[in-house]
Amino acid sequence: MARGKVQMRRIENPVHRQVTFCKRRAGLLKKARELSVLCDAEIGIIIFSTHGKLYELATKGNMQSLIERYKNSCAETQAEGAETNQTQETVQEISKMKQEIDLLQKGLKYMFGERTMGHMTLDELQSLEKYLEIWMNHTRAAKMQIMFMEIQALKNKEGILKAANELLQEKILEQNGVYDVSPMIADIQYPLTIHSDSLTIQNELFQF
Repeated sequence: MARGKVQMRRIENPVHRQVTFCKRRAGLLKKARELSVLCDAEIGIIIFSTHGKLYELATKGNMQSLIERYKNSCAETQAEGAETNQTQETVQEISKMKQEIDLLQKGLKYMFGERTMGHMTLDELQSLEKYLEIWMNHTRAAKMQIMFMEIQALKNKEGILKAANELLQEKILEQNGVYDVSPMIADIQYPLTIHSDSLTIQNELFQF
């Protein structure tokens, strides 16, 4: 009698499900042992039943060492994949830069009248126009930055000159104050001298 095809779906009857689990689990572990012996393979199997019971098989060594080996293998694979991706990205970046350099060299020759290589295509002209716009924006930004720095330097210089001017004005005012005192002293001394001379002359007249 031919064996019927088993439908791959969950067995609703819990008794039949448990019996099938035990049979299939035993068969899986047996096949794993056979494969390990026949092919000298290192095999690890971890099974959790519906009730949470753990079944495991490590054909060589123990499960912990097998898991560590698996982790190391995965890490190496990821590192190799990252290096491969990085290499591919580097190759793509280099190729892109070469295309841009070729386009710019062709554009420079075209702009300076060296059109022996033929006319540029519409896509090349649009790409060149985009690069020119980018360069113009960078140039304007650099120019504005330099102008801003120069304006700041002039403002700082203006502040220094203002401070120096104020200091000079203070010194001039101090010197003018010193010079204004001497005329006042002279005005006080000269009348006294004249007065004493006049008294001397009057005394001499009386003596004659």
